[in-house]
Amino acid sequence: MQAPEIATIEDMVRVLDEHPQWLEALRARLLTRELLALPQILADFITVTDHRFAEVDRRFAEVDRRFDELERQNGELRTDLERQNGEMRTDLERQMDQLRTDIGPLKAAHARNAAMDEAGLIAQDLGLSLVGILGRDEIGSLVQAADTGDISKDDLRSFHRADMVLRAADSAGTERYLAVEVSYTANGRDTERARRNARLLTRFTGLRATAVVASLRLDNRIRPAVESGEVAWFRLDDEVLEVD
Repeated sequence: MQAPEIATIEDMVRVLDEHPQWLEALRARLLTRELLALPQILADFITVTDHRFAEVDRRFAEVDRRFDELERQNGELRTDLERQNGEMRTDLERQMDQLRTDIGPLKAAHARNAAMDEAGLIAQDLGLSLVGILGRDEIGSLVQAADTGDISKDDLRSFHRADMVLRAADSAGTERYLAVEVSYTANGRDTERARRNARLLTRFTGLRATAVVASLRLDNRIRPAVESGEVAWFRLDDEVLEVD
């Protein structure tokens, strides 16, 4: 076999193309073992890197799952706390309402006792002098002595339970009655009861009667009735309502 003639670089490239095994032998002679192994090293590196990235992705997925679980548990906890707080608020409001209901009669009784001590001043504020305070029996006697056929039982019972009925006299000695309703804050109900009781007193006795509300505060809705003179207001001072 005649050896190929190589005179130029083109001749060498042509020969290497015609004899690939010579190209591999030349490459082995020219390149180091590390460079020859580089493609395999790179392939191995890519494989390991892909595996590690896959592991990282798996761990991130696990972290996301745990975050989702924590958010779910946190949502359930918030819902449970809101429900418990709502139940506690409802229970507290119910207890407060019950407490107000329980205290209401005590406050009313205390206010009536305080107003009873102020009976002379109530008459004095109206330019009168106190003659006496009617007891339940005296009020009942007025009812029994009158014709009450057209008066409802509820109105008669309410009249008999009036907070106070005062007998007073003016400077000329002319007697009259004061129908007094007592509360912490005088409202429309107090005003109407006082006016109704005053009408019944005039009907039962033939004497003039004045409607009076005695209270610490006054509901603004009944101020027109006070300002017009339909009902008189006696303001109870804080001091007389203090508990010793």
